[in-house]
Amino acid sequence: MDFTEIDIIAFVSGLDGVVVFTPTAADGAPEISWGDTFVYHDPDGDPQAGRRMPFATIVTKDYDGFDTVSNLNRPGVFRLNIAVGREGFEKLVGYPPAAHAGRAAHFDYAVLDRFLPHPVYATQSWVCVLNPGQASAAQARSLLADAHARAAQRHRRRASE
Repeated sequence: MDFTEIDIIAFVSGLDGVVVFTPTAADGAPEISWGDTFVYHDPDGDPQAGRRMPFATIVTKDYDGFDTVSNLNRPGVFRLNIAVGREGFEKLVGYPPAAHAGRAAHFDYAVLDRFLPHPVYATQSWVCVLNPGQASAAQARSLLADAHARAAQRHRRRASE
């Protein structure tokens, strides 16, 4: 069963305190970001405080000169990116995020339905999957829920400082 962009947005929107933002021209957002989706934990509705860093994103196109190895310009292809934390990254990938630079060339970042280190943000403990489907949809839901829990925990820590 596929886990489409619409399914992902519906899933994360059902998590407590989540804000989903998909920039458009009307938002005044940079054109390059239009159509991509950013998922934040922002229970207080304070964009400045809550949107420091998303815990997940959906990217729908290549960013020329920066992020093209996933070949997202193919029709119907998108990439779900999730911040999984250092432990989660190592458990999923088999090595710590700091070791990724020496291993990045070993991955086919254009493959569909398989979790991989993020092609740009692996060292920050991000993973990705193109068009999650039968092989990765359940794991994507689990990783999104875990990423949300970590974001909520960070928010609570900041609020108590």
